[in-house]
Amino acid sequence: MIVIFVCKQCPARSRRARGHMALRVEGTKALAETTVDKLADDMAEAILSGEFAPGSRLDEQLLAQRYAVSRTPVREALRQLATTGLIEVRPRRGAIVTQVTPAQLEELFVAMGELEATCARLAAMSMLPTERRRLQALHERMGVLARQGDALAFADCNHDLHTMIYAGAHNGVLADMTQALRRRLAPFRRAQFHLEGRLPRSLSEHDAVIAAIVRGDAAGAHTAMLHHVTLVERSFEELCEEQVRNP
Repeated sequence: MIVIFVCKQCPARSRRARGHMALRVEGTKALAETTVDKLADDMAEAILSGEFAPGSRLDEQLLAQRYAVSRTPVREALRQLATTGLIEVRPRRGAIVTQVTPAQLEELFVAMGELEATCARLAAMSMLPTERRRLQALHERMGVLARQGDALAFADCNHDLHTMIYAGAHNGVLADMTQALRRRLAPFRRAQFHLEGRLPRSLSEHDAVIAAIVRGDAAGAHTAMLHHVTLVERSFEELCEEQVRNP
């Protein structure tokens, strides 16, 4: 008679193993997303600085060699950039750097200003006390970063700050529309932080927005945010002018 022993894994141990595997998978996924985001930022900066000229073709293999990555994150980064309008993916030609005209950029910023101002107005009316405290705390943290001159960390927190305001409006449709347009303008908005003296000025503009939201001043929040986005556009224009003077 042949006796077959069947080893049954302890349920608790099995759950732990599955949990560890899930954590590893999530960690790998997060790392991949970080790589793609960083790559997209670097490529966007090269486009905005004129290193990748309008009309030029972005070859995946050459980009992979330039940034020392495989072609997979390059392909994903190009997809991200296509959503911003910085590049256009054409059949049989691949990714082509587009020419964004000043008129097109102005239209985008005008629309962005109106959407963000509406979010700020609704956030002043609808934010919960805990949401207002978190917003204020993040703004204070950005003050430290501005004094340290940490443009990269400031830009990341700036994204989080605006996202908190969109969520604080408590209107999902408006938040989704604003986020979608912000993604299109993300490279231009991020580039402005390279302008000398922009961090303290941005912080000062945020001061007016956050103060109005925290005290529940809907009209004040709307006006302050509209003014802020207008100055963001102007800062990007100043950066472009500076790059023309000092190529």
